[in-house]
Amino acid sequence: MFSALYTKLVANILFPLHELLKKHDTVRIKKQLEQSQWQSTEAINENANKRLAKFLDKASQDVPYYRDVFKKLGIEAGDIALKAELSALPFLDKTVIRENFEQLKSEKAGPTQPFTTGGSSGTPLTFLLSNERVSHDVAEKWRATRWWDVDIGDKEIVAWGSPIELGAQDKVRIARDKLFRSTLVPAFDMDEVKLLGFIEQIKSIAPKMLFGYPSVYALIAQTAQKHNIALDNLGIKVVFVTSERLYPYQQEVIEKVFNAPVANGYGGRDAGFIAHACANGKMHISAEDIIVEIVDSQGNVLPDGESGEIVVTHMATSDFPFIRYRTGDIGAIDTDSCSCGRGLPVLKNIEGRTTDFVVAQDGTIMHGLALIYILREMSGIDAFKIVQESLTHTRVEIVPTHSLTEEMRGTIVNGFKQRLGETVEVELQVVDSIAAEKSGKFRYVISKVEY
Repeated sequence: MFSALYTKLVANILFPLHELLKKHDTVRIKKQLEQSQWQSTEAINENANKRLAKFLDKASQDVPYYRDVFKKLGIEAGDIALKAELSALPFLDKTVIRENFEQLKSEKAGPTQPFTTGGSSGTPLTFLLSNERVSHDVAEKWRATRWWDVDIGDKEIVAWGSPIELGAQDKVRIARDKLFRSTLVPAFDMDEVKLLGFIEQIKSIAPKMLFGYPSVYALIAQTAQKHNIALDNLGIKVVFVTSERLYPYQQEVIEKVFNAPVANGYGGRDAGFIAHACANGKMHISAEDIIVEIVDSQGNVLPDGESGEIVVTHMATSDFPFIRYRTGDIGAIDTDSCSCGRGLPVLKNIEGRTTDFVVAQDGTIMHGLALIYILREMSGIDAFKIVQESLTHTRVEIVPTHSLTEEMRGTIVNGFKQRLGETVEVELQVVDSIAAEKSGKFRYVISKVEY
């Protein structure tokens, strides 16, 4: 009884106050989203088209880059009033953003802060984030959380892998997480001792929900199975996973061990909170905020049902617009609606990029991000691919901006040796481009070592 009352206190008073103090409009947006999700798909699309017209008009007037785009194309923003007409505009990608960073900021932008993607694609991106975008993304995530009969304030464990984010926790953030009953687990490098420690932490907290990388929870589940540790009686209601492609074998072992459904989320720091699974397993697009196009290899828009690259236009990015942003991921818009009754369109066949684990010489299993962050923070690197050939040999393909200096080489090699082992051979290969896999997909961290 107390736990339920405390959750209501957090969800209805403490968290709204927290968002208000941060000047986020999250609560109002979430209320609107919880109503609009039950509209018909046609009504949702019609409202999105109206919002798109206003969004593009604002971008064409206030954003130097798009002002030039419309001028060069000889069109007015009013000429594009429908999703189907978006193809008149060019794609946005990481290269375009890097080359036009200052021009992409609105001249009427409010407070913004620089944000950098995780770099799992091999090409980290820095862009500007505003309160508008954050408010909408948080509201979208909050709505999706409630689809699973859990809420902010319910006990939660978050398994995350960024050493920067984990290190950035100050006393205020620690106090906030404690107040909201959210526990952050540093799932950055994992040997069996740490994994068993995570398992004991999960058992002692008995959270209602878990959140993090699917690969992390699959590994925790496999470790629990190996040691015959029961985790199916803790009352966990849902395991939210994101940031990686969810594989069927991962979902199977997670659901079996934790006795809870897996709720997959798709999105990114750059593209936003794109889609999330409902209890029926369908991935609903955040269609009030985000327009999704599916394009082929030539950039032509494909009809619903056909797979291609996912391109997003995030309409809550007025201060630093993301218009027709290429995610590099593959998917399709489902032609069938979901039986849950929500009118939100459905994204299917999502094949996003994935980040593997790597294994140190001493047997420590660590997330691929442990190596990615070494490269991500370095200037002068356009792209990279890490291949762990064996416990004693790791190969790194690098596309440098100009050249790979001896100082850069030393930083990379030393950083990798600190993670993998001092006697590991770190082979650096300068290449002109990163080749795709045979499937046509890209993987930027590959480990050939079994764990």
